[in-house]
Amino acid sequence: MNDQYFQARPHPWHGLEPGPDAPAVVEAYIEITPFDLVKYEIDKRSGYLRVDRAQRTSSLPPSLYGFVPRTLAADRVGGLMEGAEGGDDDPLDICVLSERPIARAEVLVRARVVGGIPMLDGGLADDKIIGILDDDPVYGHLRSIEEIPDVLVGRLLHYFSTYKLRPESAESVEVGDPYGIEHARAVIEAALADYVDAFGVGD
Repeated sequence: MNDQYFQARPHPWHGLEPGPDAPAVVEAYIEITPFDLVKYEIDKRSGYLRVDRAQRTSSLPPSLYGFVPRTLAADRVGGLMEGAEGGDDDPLDICVLSERPIARAEVLVRARVVGGIPMLDGGLADDKIIGILDDDPVYGHLRSIEEIPDVLVGRLLHYFSTYKLRPESAESVEVGDPYGIEHARAVIEAALADYVDAFGVGD
């Protein structure tokens, strides 16, 4: 039988590409959908999704949520956020808006970057890049975060402001005002460089 059908599954973080048009348009690996009551997260060692925690609040993710392959939030990313002690040492997070509901995780989508949300988690930079599903029939024409309906941006801000709140814990995050496309692209470029610093250049 042809060996091409038995190639090993690439690690979503290290084995996939951020896309030839990054940082303007990126490939996003989706971990969570707006329908998930459980927070799934990539297992850095195996590359499979693992259950991180059940959502503690009634708030659900308002968009597709995942990361950009071969990115890392480390010193360069941390240096772009005021008050950050560094990056959170995770792949760069991205939220992708789509008019049609996409209910499956572990899928790849092309996302046009339009802005981002700065978030400090324990003093570390944990940016949330915001993208639009490329060629989306309703949102695909949007080119900046200012063009996104306020209610959609508000849902993202509310979700990230509250998704770690628990009655028995004072744990919280600091979420700042959304930033535009130029800063979002700078964050992606910094995350790509942080990845190379940590892991070298991919194949």
